[in-house]
Amino acid sequence: MKITLILDNIRSSENVGSIFRTSDAVGVEKIYLIGITPNPLDRFGRPNPKIEKASLGAEKNIPWEHFENITEVIESLKKEGYKIVSLEQNEKSIDYRDLKIKEKIALIVGNEVNGVSMDAQNESDEIIEIPMAGNKESVNVSVATGVALFSLLKK
Repeated sequence: MKITLILDNIRSSENVGSIFRTSDAVGVEKIYLIGITPNPLDRFGRPNPKIEKASLGAEKNIPWEHFENITEVIESLKKEGYKIVSLEQNEKSIDYRDLKIKEKIALIVGNEVNGVSMDAQNESDEIIEIPMAGNKESVNVSVATGVALFSLLKK
């Protein structure tokens, strides 16, 4: 199975670094960084020290690209045969454990406060969520990404 990850306007460099590290562990083929999501390298090619520290160098192992517009990334991946899946709480979402997988999946994870953008949710083939048993409605985006990615390995 091919897994691609789309980070939709994530604010924290530490979260991005953690997601790169987990992505390396599960064999993610590529990461798309959207909008305000910090890049592993600045415009002068210097490493982002917060991403570098959290990822332990995993950002060097996974190809990545930065785009301002998530819609063009989704459209391109759909043309390549990817199933687009948003990880978000939504009236249309299903339990992440019930997701039926194709050979190619692009998982979208969103901003720490606002989640996955409505544009991305509307363009998604599926929306999955992680059920919460406690009083909090969500977990950190890097933790949620890890839960979802490792569940894909079992499919």
